[in-house]
Amino acid sequence: MARQCEICGKSVQVGNSVETRGKAKYLGGVGTKVTGITKRKFVPNLQRVHASLPSGESKTLRVCVQCIRSGAVRKTVRTKPFELGTGKAKPKPKAKTKVGATA
Repeated sequence: MARQCEICGKSVQVGNSVETRGKAKYLGGVGTKVTGITKRKFVPNLQRVHASLPSGESKTLRVCVQCIRSGAVRKTVRTKPFELGTGKAKPKPKAKTKVGATA
């Protein structure tokens, strides 16, 4: 479906855009007046994400950002992650000293 999160089902909601004029009373004015009310849409922040499904396959999904942040969607790893060595560190070379030098 268009403009709908495939995980949580969040979609477009309808509301009002309220235009006001005047200065608020707490700022020293006589109060604000409503000069117009028009319909508006609240559109979810959808992103196309390559996600790995529980079955093991990867698929492109349209998911809202809140699902991505909460961890409801697991992104696929496109490249192999960085690997550390076997755990054995290489020994550092010792500092060379001059032969025959006296201190």
